[in-house]
Amino acid sequence: MTAANGFSPQEAVERALAVSRSADCVVIAEETSSANLRWAGNTLTTNGVSRSRQLTVIAIDRRAEGAAAGVISRAGVRPDQIEEVVREAEHAAAEAAPAEDAEPLAGSGTAGPFGIKNEEQRWDSLPGRTEIGVLRGFAAALGETLREAQATDRKLYGFAEHDLVSTFLGTSGGLRLRYDQPTGRVELNAKSADLTRSAWAGVATRDFTDVDIAGLDAGLSERLDWAKRSISLPAGRYETLLPPTAVSDLMIYLYWSAGAKDAADGRTVFSKAGGGTRVGEQLSTQPVTLSSDPQAAGLRCPPFVIAHASGSDSSVFDNGLPLRSTAWIADGSLAALHSSRHSAALAGLPVTPAIDNLVLATSGTGTPSLEDMIASTGRALLLTCLWYIREVDPQVLLLTGLTRDGVYLVENGEVVGAVNNFRFNESPVGMLGRLLEIGSTVPTLPRKWGDYFNRAAMPPLRVEGFNMSSVSQAS
Repeated sequence: MTAANGFSPQEAVERALAVSRSADCVVIAEETSSANLRWAGNTLTTNGVSRSRQLTVIAIDRRAEGAAAGVISRAGVRPDQIEEVVREAEHAAAEAAPAEDAEPLAGSGTAGPFGIKNEEQRWDSLPGRTEIGVLRGFAAALGETLREAQATDRKLYGFAEHDLVSTFLGTSGGLRLRYDQPTGRVELNAKSADLTRSAWAGVATRDFTDVDIAGLDAGLSERLDWAKRSISLPAGRYETLLPPTAVSDLMIYLYWSAGAKDAADGRTVFSKAGGGTRVGEQLSTQPVTLSSDPQAAGLRCPPFVIAHASGSDSSVFDNGLPLRSTAWIADGSLAALHSSRHSAALAGLPVTPAIDNLVLATSGTGTPSLEDMIASTGRALLLTCLWYIREVDPQVLLLTGLTRDGVYLVENGEVVGAVNNFRFNESPVGMLGRLLEIGSTVPTLPRKWGDYFNRAAMPPLRVEGFNMSSVSQAS
């Protein structure tokens, strides 16, 4: 697709590489389109579409004392500005100190990252684009749901959004890779007519064809009914049922914290006493596996590294490296830490770059649904979601945060009412050691981290002694 200025992302990449004077150069061109729909108080409020472009040039100055990288990113770059961006990147590289993470660039060729040409996402095909039409079928179903809510004296609030990012990555070594990433989500909040009771549900989607908005609303209606009875409970440690969305927020933070360099440097819960990392150590007696796979059904993501900047465990020198299915925790034991080539060498581990999806599952038998787990519960708390999550102590990965939009008490297999909100203090690593039951893994939307990490599949969990450290007045 050619933009209004007559210039495609592929042409931007090729022109930047053509005018480069660096020893090596990496260029990333991204075209993003977005569509959204919002509603409040059972009424549609706004909708819209937007488009944007970004160009990132990574100039690499290889000199006697080592290779230095200069990175410049600009939005809305016109064709006549491309050389200027390249020169800025080259100047930044010339002024920079040699990079600790310097490596040769990834291999060359126009084939896909596994040596197989991707016929669906060819380098020379048009960039993907989303339009408001992606929401057409959903909007019709939403209208019916809003009318039903109005008739039954409930108020619905929420939004639906869909983004499509086409990424084109080229290097001076001849590498040409592209990927189109669709990302969608729906968040729905239901309130009682007097606004005293609230419940939330969300779902991630690639194209909205799998979103059952009426089903989401039915679940919220049930939760509002549960909340008609209010129960006060003190702070303490409770057996707790965590739904998939709450599990995903905790596991994503664990994943983000599982970097090879920081672990090798002794700064995280994955650091081994006396030096090294805890790779190989058992974290849970349950056969749980936390993994990422760029080809995971329904959760597909780029199968190669896209790095706009270097960090502890990412490197601009790794752009284009292939990504493969990786188990971070395998049958309860720590199996890998995400790394760049540089940080993997420092930690003495295999190279396992981060991947943009996450799945928690068990190899054990009998994986019940959340409803089955409720039915088999003697007494426990049932959460909806977590919010305002912050790290307290990286050495044990202690997190704090708030419960939100519904905490319920389950007794003898039934939900008997809603209880007050809590502040929690809990380590997801420690929690893995106290798992009592693991449910069936399903796609889910992280409530807290959904803006940054959309592709997850998690089971509901039954956890012994989840630490509700204080009562919260948050709603």
